[in-house]
Amino acid sequence: MPERADALARAAALRKRFEDLGAQVVETPILQPAEVLLDLYGEDIRARAYVTSDALRGEQMLRPDFTVPVVQMHMTQGAEPARYTYSGEVFRRQELDEDRANEYLQVGYEVFDRNDVAAADAEVFAQIKEAVAGLQLRAATGDIGILMAAVRGLSTTEARRAALMRHIWRPRRFRSLLNRYAGRVAPSPRRQALLAAGDPFEGAGPFNGVRDKAEIAARIDALREDAAAAPIAAQEMAGIEALLKVRETLPFALEQLRDIAVDLPSIAPALDRLEARTEALAARNVDVANLDFEASFGRTSMEYYDGFVFGFYAEQAPDLPPIATGGRYDALTRHLGRGAEIPAVGGVLRPGLILQLERM
Repeated sequence: MPERADALARAAALRKRFEDLGAQVVETPILQPAEVLLDLYGEDIRARAYVTSDALRGEQMLRPDFTVPVVQMHMTQGAEPARYTYSGEVFRRQELDEDRANEYLQVGYEVFDRNDVAAADAEVFAQIKEAVAGLQLRAATGDIGILMAAVRGLSTTEARRAALMRHIWRPRRFRSLLNRYAGRVAPSPRRQALLAAGDPFEGAGPFNGVRDKAEIAARIDALREDAAAAPIAAQEMAGIEALLKVRETLPFALEQLRDIAVDLPSIAPALDRLEARTEALAARNVDVANLDFEASFGRTSMEYYDGFVFGFYAEQAPDLPPIATGGRYDALTRHLGRGAEIPAVGGVLRPGLILQLERM
C-alpha cells in the first residue's frame, strides 16, 4: 500500500485539477449527524458506517462519504450553478473482507446545474475519466432512472410500486418481490393462515413488542389488500426482466431499450435523457461506441443515485474496489432542500488505489 504522505500529495493534486475547472473547495466535519443518514437510508447504513454517540448532539457517524454534507451545505447557502471539490478521509466498516480498507482518502467533484443536465453528466464523467487516464481502467455506466421509471409505470397497486422502489438497491429482495407480485410464488402457509383467519389476534396473548395492536392490524389489512390485488401483467414482467438483462455498448444498449419501451412505455422519457447524455459524452470526445452500459449497474451502491451512474475498474487487479465512481442524485437535493431542488451530479476518486495501480 502507498504511504499516507504520497496518497495525501496525490489527493491534493487531484483536487487542484478540479479547482482549476472553477470548483470551490469545501470542507465537511468528519463526524456527521446520524439522524440524517438514517432518515435517508434506514438502518441499513449502520452495517456500513461507524456509529457513536454524543451527550449533546446525539448519534453521530464517522463520515461515510462527502456527498450528503456537500448537498446540505449547497441547499442552505449555495449559489447556482455551482461546482465543488473536496478531499479527505471517509470511513466504511468491512465485515466480509479484512483486506479492504475501512478508512481511505476520497477526492470528489460535484456539479449543481439545472441548465443542461446531459452536459453536466458528461462533464463529470469526462473529468473523472481524464483524471485516471493511463491506468487502463474499464469504464462502466448505467442509469438507475430507467428502472425507476419502469417501476413507476407498472399497472399495479401504489403499495407494490412503493415497495419495489424501496428495494431497487437490494437486487435479491427486488427480484423476490417481483416474483411474488407476478403470482409466480405462492404465499407461505403461515401467511395464508393469517390472512384467512377471522380474528388473527385470537389466542395471540399479551402485546409486549415494539408495535401495538393497531399497527399490527393495519399491517394485516395491507397484506390482505395485496393478496387480493391482480398479479403484474406478464407483458410488463417480461419488459422488466429484459431491461435488467441489458448489457451492451452504449449505442446498442439504447437500441435494445427502445425496443423494450414498446412494452414499458413509461421508460421513454428516461431513454430520451440517456440519448441526450450519449450525445453530450460524444461531444466531449468520449468513445461512446465502446462505452459499456449495464442496466443493473449501480444497484448496490449508495441509494441516493437516481439517474446516471458510472464506475472505473482495474481489470488487471479484479480484487480492488472501483477506482472511481459517481452518478446523479437529483432527489437527494429535494430531500435535503426541504422541497427545493436542483439537478446535481458528482464523482469521487480514490488516490490511494491510483498510486497502488501505478506501482504494480
